Amino acid sequence: MIQLQAKDNLARAGMIHTLHGSIETPFFMTVGTLAAVKILTIQQLKSAKAPVLLANTYHLALRPGDDVVKQFGGLASFMGWNGPTLTDSGGFQVFSLAHRRKISEEGVHFQSHHDGSPFFLSPERSVEIQQNLGADFFMCFDECPPGGANYDAMFRSIERTNRWAKRCKDAWTTHGKQSLFGIVQGGIHESLRTICIDAITELDFPGNAIGGVSVGESSEDVQRIVHFAAPKLPADKPRYLMGVGRPEDILHAVGCGVDMFDCVMPTRNARHAHVFTWEGRLNLRNLKHQKENKPIMEDCDCETCKTVSRGYLRHLFIADELLGQVLAAVHNIRFYHRMMEEIRTAILEQRFYSYQKQRLDQLQSRNKD
Repeated sequence: MIQLQAKDNLARAGMIHTLHGSIETPFFMTVGTLAAVKILTIQQLKSAKAPVLLANTYHLALRPGDDVVKQFGGLASFMGWNGPTLTDSGGFQVFSLAHRRKISEEGVHFQSHHDGSPFFLSPERSVEIQQNLGADFFMCFDECPPGGANYDAMFRSIERTNRWAKRCKDAWTTHGKQSLFGIVQGGIHESLRTICIDAITELDFPGNAIGGVSVGESSEDVQRIVHFAAPKLPADKPRYLMGVGRPEDILHAVGCGVDMFDCVMPTRNARHAHVFTWEGRLNLRNLKHQKENKPIMEDCDCETCKTVSRGYLRHLFIADELLGQVLAAVHNIRFYHRMMEEIRTAILEQRFYSYQKQRLDQLQSRNKD
């Protein structure tokens, strides 16, 4: 359940309580697929004020094994994080590892991307793994078709996703400790989204997610589907938009009533010398930054912006020093969490839509770098 504290039209600010702490909404989750956020320490994530970390069922079941994580008391203690966590169900790998899997009504047979060995995920096995991982939020196992799937294929897919959701709920035994989220699929088709919304909300999960909007669709289609689907999800439950991470799309989705977000963009972009600002993404490898004795952002409170210049960061990337990636990731993670803090404050003060317009105008008029 979400405890709503303020609304500004459809935008919501609230609180979600978990066994590992309370979380202010809306919030962004940093992705740590293998129980590790690439190139960042737990202390750096805490300094960036990351509220929730996200890990993946498929990957952790293969290495080190969900039984191993369970022996450590679950993900939070295994990582030394001790804060709230969320696990994806392995449903995204049904999309991303399409060349290594075969789908049946029973579940999905994968060939491990490590050594080719067989690995089977069913709704029941996905729930079992996630309960062993001990995440505060965990997801129903779903079929995530590619964005270009035709209507008939998408219809068959959502029918299976809905049946699997019922099996996931029947297998869920950790009530009161972990919150199971249903997932709404349906691609870019509003009629299919409606069918899936009706089926998923009927199952009355503690939270609900919009899936299948970061698998090849255009930004316009993503925003249209989010605008259509989010307000139709139960208002007393958290609403989670899966895998969407452009600042523009987050600002839009909050305005549609979404509470939770995740994406690999902050750390992935950092590893390629791209950092986020309200003037758009900067490429720190560009020659123009060589002699710039100023931070990435003058008003940013991250450790990177408080200590080093763009010129030094460019030197690190040109010299192929790993420290450059680390410092860029520290900034990007903090940029995202600070954005969510600003969004929440704007909602509480009933000025979200003017804030949204200000930031979108900045991004749309950004300088190319």
